[in-house]
Amino acid sequence: MTERTNQVPDVYTLTPEAKVDVTAVDPVVDSKSATVAESEPQPSVTWMMLRELIETVVLSLVIFLLIRQVVQNYRIESHSMQPNFYEGQFILVNKLAYRLGSPERGDVLVFHNPQNVKEDYIKRIIGLPGDTLDIHDGKVFINGKELVEKYPINEIQPGQTYGPVVIEPDHLFVMGDNRPQSQDSRYFGQLSEDLIVGKAWVRVWPLDKFGIIQHYDLEPSATPASGS
Repeated sequence: MTERTNQVPDVYTLTPEAKVDVTAVDPVVDSKSATVAESEPQPSVTWMMLRELIETVVLSLVIFLLIRQVVQNYRIESHSMQPNFYEGQFILVNKLAYRLGSPERGDVLVFHNPQNVKEDYIKRIIGLPGDTLDIHDGKVFINGKELVEKYPINEIQPGQTYGPVVIEPDHLFVMGDNRPQSQDSRYFGQLSEDLIVGKAWVRVWPLDKFGIIQHYDLEPSATPASGS
């Protein structure tokens, strides 16, 4: 029954409790019991509030650290991935993606710069371990076949060549979508998978671009490159 604090008519008053025979109670014992009960220390309100605050802070810190093991946020600070990613955009990176799976050609990933591990770069995977990669005539070739890229890119400058090179085990060849303005594997070499932070997952800013980041399954064309 719900408790109420409003006054009610006498008809709703409780039935008087049965009278107690006071002569059967030892007044000395009652007095001692009351004294003992009243002397027990009670936690102060301040201490209870402080304890709750500490527990909340510790729990929040644990949750934060667990989340940081799975997801990390980044602000893009270069033009190397235009026209698909722009400077000033914020993304979330899935740090478990390549612990639970393998890198795939076409993935966008974040990694530590091999020349300065305190810096992080964002690029796209172009070559996988065992691939023979070659760049000429403004195109990328994998195992003698032209790589078909299904997203907009700023193309390689005419006359630039690279390779052929064979991608080593546990290494990747990465490139920016803005090929003329990207410091990537053409300059710092093949990327060791040990330097990978994670796979680009969600674009969170600007809001009109918010959403899951699309990755592409890139495969070389079925037609061998001429002269290969």
